[in-house]
Amino acid sequence: MPKPGKRRKFSAAEKLRIVREAAACTQRGDIEALLRREGIYSSLLAAWRKQLALHGSEALAERKPGRKPKQDAKDRRIAELEKRSARLEEKLALAEKLIDLQKKVSAILGVNLTTDGER
Repeated sequence: MPKPGKRRKFSAAEKLRIVREAAACTQRGDIEALLRREGIYSSLLAAWRKQLALHGSEALAERKPGRKPKQDAKDRRIAELEKRSARLEEKLALAEKLIDLQKKVSAILGVNLTTDGER
């Protein structure tokens, strides 16, 4: 067991091993013995289980502390344009569906759809 006050870092493989060992525990007191042997709290084991269930084994990998690096102006502009492009594509798809619907309705009703410039 590590010295008190010394913070341990677990690799993804260690975390996965401990979670699998905990899952294999069947008798009463086995998980508690595992936690004492590994020197971890049940809340940490619960957090690892949750990460594993939500995001798979890659979620257990160690992340760098601190904020994510800021995007530069070009990256922000690209992201903004991609969002705008996606919104416009959705609008275009909706407009095309509405035009098709108008054509079908006019065919059913026998109405000729022409604009002022097409007469």
